Amino acid sequence: MSSDDEQGPDDYCLIDATRPPKADGPPYAECVLCREPTEYPESYKGITYCPVCEWQEAQRTACSG
Repeated sequence: MSSDDEQGPDDYCLIDATRPPKADGPPYAECVLCREPTEYPESYKGITYCPVCEWQEAQRTACSG
């Protein structure tokens, strides 16, 4: 096997996993799916998920293979 055939751990599933900063305390942002409080500050602008929906979304979008 040549070195061109070998793949490193970063050669697949290149998904931008940028996360908002964790909140130090209330108020918390709402989950965009179930409207439960998240771990993120209310001031964060963007998509926020509660821990349950975040895990389910990660499972849904995980690479298979």
